[in-house]
Amino acid sequence: MTRQRIPNLLTTLRLVLAGVFFALLSVFDYPDTARWALPVATGVFIVAALTDALDGWLARRWDAVSVYGRIADPAADKVLVLGAFVFLASSAFADPAGGARPITGVWAWMVALIIAREITITTARTVLEARGVSTAAVWSGKWKMILQSVGAPAILLVVWLADGEALAGGWARTTVSAIAWAVTVVTVLSGLHYIHAGAAALRAAPETSP
Repeated sequence: MTRQRIPNLLTTLRLVLAGVFFALLSVFDYPDTARWALPVATGVFIVAALTDALDGWLARRWDAVSVYGRIADPAADKVLVLGAFVFLASSAFADPAGGARPITGVWAWMVALIIAREITITTARTVLEARGVSTAAVWSGKWKMILQSVGAPAILLVVWLADGEALAGGWARTTVSAIAWAVTVVTVLSGLHYIHAGAAALRAAPETSP
């Protein structure tokens, strides 16, 4: 196996780990069903997120950037992160004493905004590339990805470590809510920033004949 293939294998591994992560969260049901799955799933998520940083670094270092990597790498990121927040807003994390209130602090409308941002930016990037406009990642998008990748496992750890009282209205509830709101706000703002930067680049691009 040549080293040029390693970045792509790491990307594929991230997709596999995302599936393992989802399977682990599928067996959990708050408060007590399969609580062991939370720390294990957190560890799997962290390993998967680390492969994201590693595959990109190796691809640049070894000049192993490929078409597969350009397509699969961001796709794997979105599968892992978006899937994580879908699960965090699911009924498995509903507070039995608080109706449908999620003990993760992640509401369904937050997930909808996060997904809408990703769909919008992916569409905008496709349109810009079709017109020959550079679609290099903006700094806010990188911070968004970092915050999402840290926020999801952090929420899982808080849910695992805290008791029901803390999650109902104590330090744990404050912590997960702050993380969920921070992820949502930064995700939306990064999307607006990208749209603004893309529009400016499109205006500055020379006109091309059809």
